[in-house]
Amino acid sequence: MTPQSNRQLFTITVYSENCVGLLNQVSVIFTRRCLNIEDVSASMSSVPDVHKLTITTWADRPTMEKVVKQIEKRIDVLKVFLFTDDDIVYQEIALYKVPTHRLLEEQNLESIIRHHGARILEMTPEYTVLEKAGHPWETEALFDRLRRYDIKQFVRSGRVCVTKSPIEYIDIFLQEQNRRKDEPTD
Repeated sequence: MTPQSNRQLFTITVYSENCVGLLNQVSVIFTRRCLNIEDVSASMSSVPDVHKLTITTWADRPTMEKVVKQIEKRIDVLKVFLFTDDDIVYQEIALYKVPTHRLLEEQNLESIIRHHGARILEMTPEYTVLEKAGHPWETEALFDRLRRYDIKQFVRSGRVCVTKSPIEYIDIFLQEQNRRKDEPTD
């Protein structure tokens, strides 16, 4: 195990076909190295028929480089990229469910919601659902403020991110793959 001082939060993006069981195969790679997945999200990407899996974990760079190589060996994986927070723009979304009567009775609650930039998604006589987009510390700060108002549910999405680079790495990779396919073989 590496010293704690070398550990930092890494974000990896896995581009693949949309295949059953891929998340399980990837999570096994993390488990074998005793790495905890902090959060995970999956979605389609800007490339047709290619999906993007975004995973964050605390580790050192040499370990993460090995993890990337192992994930890329999976047959359904097209390419994996490794980033630090300086390389990407990222957010997450959090939902909070509070009793509507508390929202109506507590004058302070409305100002807390406004101060944190949250918005109301749904309001019923029983509950109100709030949404907050931001970094983890921002969504947690609102959660901490809402605790005393009898919050009923709280959920946070995994990280979603895009690179700060003007270059789209997956596009370049796919172009190189197509070029190799088109090259004549001797």
